[in-house]
Amino acid sequence: MTEAYNYEATALDVLKRAVAEALERKRRLGQYAVVWREGRAVCIGPDAPAVRYSLGVEAARPPGGVAEPGKNE
Repeated sequence: MTEAYNYEATALDVLKRAVAEALERKRRLGQYAVVWREGRAVCIGPDAPAVRYSLGVEAARPPGGVAEPGKNE
C-alpha cells in the first residue's frame, strides 16, 4: 500500500467515527438530524419535522421518526 492510500483510509475512518459520534450525541439529546438518503435530505429522529411536499401538503411523520419525502404521496 502506498502512503497516500494509508492517509486517505485513515482520514475516511476518522470522518466516519466523527459522524457516528455526532449522530449518537443527537440521539441521546433527543434531537433530530438531517442526513442524505437516496439523493434527498432526510430528517431522522423522534422530533423530526413533518415533510412538506411541493404542493404544500404536510404529511405525518411515519413510525420510527424518519420523515422521508415522497414515501407518503
